[in-house]
Amino acid sequence: MNAYRHTQVGWAVIIPVLFVFAVVLVMTAFQPKTPGAIPLVAVFVVVVLSLFSTLNVTVADGSVQCRFGVGLIWRRIRLADVQRVEAVRNKWYYGWGIRLTPHGWLWNVSGLDAVELTFTNGRKFRIGTDDPDGLLDAIRAAQTHENRSA
Repeated sequence: MNAYRHTQVGWAVIIPVLFVFAVVLVMTAFQPKTPGAIPLVAVFVVVVLSLFSTLNVTVADGSVQCRFGVGLIWRRIRLADVQRVEAVRNKWYYGWGIRLTPHGWLWNVSGLDAVELTFTNGRKFRIGTDDPDGLLDAIRAAQTHENRSA
């Protein structure tokens, strides 16, 4: 079985962070007494963008793995623990990043589409994606493959 790998670029994170950095640059140009703000904000920009600028999702080896940015923040979900999977649409106010919603945890970098995993214990986890059909098909195919192997 081929692994599913998809990277979603988080423009909803990147654009506002770069906008804030640009505003700080402009403001410090007119306030020469605050030169320390530029390096501080630059460090903040680098950290936020390296951690949350992308969401990488892989379906392989009986699991779904989600990694933000460079991979320091990640989660692996065993498909054996997943009872149900479906494409869903998030409310706009659920936001981006790692959020606790009325539907369980959401990992998202951009957009409103997601795939919701319902675990055998009833808890739910949503993976934001700009490829909900591809992710859904990959998870279902991996579950079918896993069931045949068991």
